[in-house]
Amino acid sequence: MISFFRRKKETVQTAETRTTPTDIPLTQREIIQTITRMQRELDRLKSVITNGKMDAAAEPNKVLEEALLSIQQRTDEDTQRNESEKVIEGVFDGEGMIGADGGRYDVPANYASKSKLVEGDILKLTINNMGAFVYKQIKPIERARLVGTLEQDEHSLQYSVESEGKKWKLLTASVTYFKGDVGDEVVFLIPAEGGSRSAAVENIIKR
Repeated sequence: MISFFRRKKETVQTAETRTTPTDIPLTQREIIQTITRMQRELDRLKSVITNGKMDAAAEPNKVLEEALLSIQQRTDEDTQRNESEKVIEGVFDGEGMIGADGGRYDVPANYASKSKLVEGDILKLTINNMGAFVYKQIKPIERARLVGTLEQDEHSLQYSVESEGKKWKLLTASVTYFKGDVGDEVVFLIPAEGGSRSAAVENIIKR
């Protein structure tokens, strides 16, 4: 008897090739926008938890975003250099300057107070070969003038002004210059359009 052997057919399964999306690095502009959105959400939550009031910090802060975009669109280079100095343009965020290079630079409180800087003002920072920082306000944002009441947090000692249920942070240097006390009337400046977390003191009226 002749036996016939049949080889069992092997079933070959082709594994599906799965491709993973290539990670695309974020640009400096996208990083700044992401940080701004995160800060805005944190401010919103902090406001609700601490006092139940909606601070101005919780409002969409389009001022900083638009100012940064205008700087970045105006030049492809983040900085301008020559043999003796480095020049960086940026936007004032209430306490410091966010440069077009993505860095954050401290602005002296006395200068910000004396110049009545408002969030969204465009600044130019010149760093000379001796390492000295010189700021210049080159494009002030349009301002709105409001009147409110001076307050101070009992824990952080942070000064702020409240008006129509909203609050803005104030520089301590501005309050001490006018010798302000809690409860005094504050005349302050904020961007005419868009939200802001801080305000510039124009004057303080004693009560």
